[in-house]
Amino acid sequence: MTQPSVGSAAGRLLGRRVVITGAASGIGRATARLFAAEGAELALLDLDVPGLAETARGTSARTFAADITDERAAMQAVQAAASAMGGIDGVVNAAGVMLRGSVLQVDLEAWRRVLEINLTGTYIVVRCCLPWLQKSAGSTIVNLGSGQSLLPNTPERTAYSASKGGVLNLTRALAAELAPSIRANTVCPGLVDTPMAEGVQGNVGNYALQRLARPDEIAEAILFLTSSVSSYVTGAALAVDGGRSFH
Repeated sequence: MTQPSVGSAAGRLLGRRVVITGAASGIGRATARLFAAEGAELALLDLDVPGLAETARGTSARTFAADITDERAAMQAVQAAASAMGGIDGVVNAAGVMLRGSVLQVDLEAWRRVLEINLTGTYIVVRCCLPWLQKSAGSTIVNLGSGQSLLPNTPERTAYSASKGGVLNLTRALAAELAPSIRANTVCPGLVDTPMAEGVQGNVGNYALQRLARPDEIAEAILFLTSSVSSYVTGAALAVDGGRSFH
């Protein structure tokens, strides 16, 4: 039997109801489009309403404008999503920001904002979705870490590295706490060709593959950890970083 090629639709998420944050662009958008092609029912969360509409165009995905750092707003969006889809059995936390600057340049307000979005926002969304995840068999959580989660050796990324390291250990803790009914894993990309990578596109000298990733390549890893193919994987940190973390 011929195996589907990367990016082909094989119905790998038929019947799954998935919430995706940060869906208005980048990895979140690529994941939403791949998941839609694979048969998932989707609820897309972001503050960028036009971006959400563009992501959802041509699919049946529902969109919800929400600030994931605001627990009340996040809960309202998740409740509306669960009501519309009849439940939730998958979450992908792709929302995030990258802040560049030395320790002396990044003030406390900026530090807190990065942690609020990347780490606290991830925690809030998981917490909001958990009552529905617990009701479904085979539920999954996939959080977006970073190559900086595994090897925080890039200068001027202290706040970002701390936040993404927190995401990695949050996910491991969730995997331990929620097993065996819910699996939780982290995808750790290197530099990806998205707006977040603007200004650093050429900084791949320490990548074995010597290039940025495409967003769809990260989405395929997220699909693997969301689908039943990875049914014996939880608490894992999957490096999808072109060899950055070992090279």
